[in-house]
Formats: sequence, C-alpha cells, structure tokens
Amino acid sequence: MSAAAKTKAQTLINENGVVVFSKSYCPYCTASKNLLNELGAKYTTLELDQLPDGADLQDALQEISQQRTVPNIFIKQQHIGGNSDLQSKKKEELKGLLTEAGAL
Repeated sequence: MSAAAKTKAQTLINENGVVVFSKSYCPYCTASKNLLNELGAKYTTLELDQLPDGADLQDALQEISQQRTVPNIFIKQQHIGGNSDLQSKKKEELKGLLTEAGAL
C-alpha cells in the first residue's frame, strides 16, 4: 500500500458526507448504491476496479477500516461497513445519518 493511496482515501472520507468505495461489477455495491439512490442521497462513489490505483486504495481501506471487501461505506466520516450493514439499518436511522452528513 502506498502512502499516496492512504492519503487519497482518507481525504475522500474527510471531505465527503457519504463515500462508497465500490467495484462496478459487484452486486452488493449495486444494492448499496440503489438504496442510497432510493433515499435521494448525494454520495461520492469510487469504482476501484476502474482506477489505476484501485488495488492500492483497497489496501489503504483495509488499514483505515479493517475491512477489505466492497462496498466499503463511510457516512459522516464514520465507517458504516458493507452492504449488509447499510441494508440492516432502519430507514429512519439511515435517513438521520444521511441528513447529519449533509447528504439529504
């Protein structure tokens, strides 16, 4: 993992209310993005499989969040987890988090 990748990942997390680190072909990533879209949330997505430094970013995310899998979701700079973690949140709780993050 490069220091540049860790800095890039941390900067994205710090500067955006909601960040979804994703892979374009991942059905769990799609499910997470669909849920956020249904709620009308504004979020930043990085498709790691389409970035030249995607593998480095994935390594950096493991160090930051102790999670290597995607989707790797952050709301209001807090690591939420993956798709099952996002889907398991009650809609009102999730809307509250998204509102606090400035995404709704």
